[in-house]
Amino acid sequence: MEGIRRGLILLVVLMVLQRGEGQLVENFYSDRCPNVEAIVNQAVSTKFSQTFVTIPATLRLFFHDCFVEGCDASIMISSPNGDAEKDAKDNLSLAGDGFDTVIKAKQAVEAQCPGIVSCADILALAARDVVVLSGGPSWEVELGRRDGLISQASRVPGNLPEPEFKLVELNTIFARHNLTQLDMIALSGAHTVGFSHCDRFSNRIYSFSSSSPIDPALDPNYAQQLIEACPRNVDPSIAINMDPETPRTFDNVYYQNLVSGKGLFTSDEVLFTDSRSEATVRDFASNPGDFNGAFITAMRKLGRVGVKTGKEGEIRLDCTRFN
Repeated sequence: MEGIRRGLILLVVLMVLQRGEGQLVENFYSDRCPNVEAIVNQAVSTKFSQTFVTIPATLRLFFHDCFVEGCDASIMISSPNGDAEKDAKDNLSLAGDGFDTVIKAKQAVEAQCPGIVSCADILALAARDVVVLSGGPSWEVELGRRDGLISQASRVPGNLPEPEFKLVELNTIFARHNLTQLDMIALSGAHTVGFSHCDRFSNRIYSFSSSSPIDPALDPNYAQQLIEACPRNVDPSIAINMDPETPRTFDNVYYQNLVSGKGLFTSDEVLFTDSRSEATVRDFASNPGDFNGAFITAMRKLGRVGVKTGKEGEIRLDCTRFN
């Protein structure tokens, strides 16, 4: 009998610990703001009808938010002193359309459910919605995040993957957030709708090594396209698509590009050139269902990173400033 009692206590403790990973639930607002998903979806769709940049900008915003302080909308804070999280060097290239998407969605939600839904949850919903709008899979978004109370540029360096990262570095930074190599490879697939400024990869076409200015891992024709799109001393505001084949569709062509030597960043191409991750890339390149399934799992796990729940944080009334 004592053994059974201890087993039951252990089971309860494990259940509490698992719930403590975020205490998020899919129907969190069912009583207080039952239409929140429809409201956010309408705002995101409207923004998307104005500019395609809504898609990659919102998706990248979610990723950058979750990797620093957790998924708590700390990336949204504006500081008059220019020292908030969004002001960090690695975040300066985040497109304004992503921020605007969340702000517009928050305003629409506030009009119907004032002071109830966090900016962090709205960003998580918007990230799902832009994937669907660009042809990708849908999934149920866990909700119940609260908005963070810290947003500092000084806390960003070293917490985001860099374009020159190799596999071990990528795995290390993702593992900090309980994300596996499979999750990392799947989340990298978001680059199927991404874009990048030339300075983020110019070393691969102009100064790769003393023996070869062009990275030999690049397909020669693709390398020539990059040189033409990004001549030396190009305007720093110029950006190019990360998927040269289907840049406006969320699909598995990103992985087919890696197999063909058309990964824009070193951190993209290494997923194929490193034997430890090559098999997954080949699988995703051949099987869109495998990629979509892994992407959904990874996005749900990403959405639980460092979340504030219960009495932690706050529900911001304006996503760009603390209450």
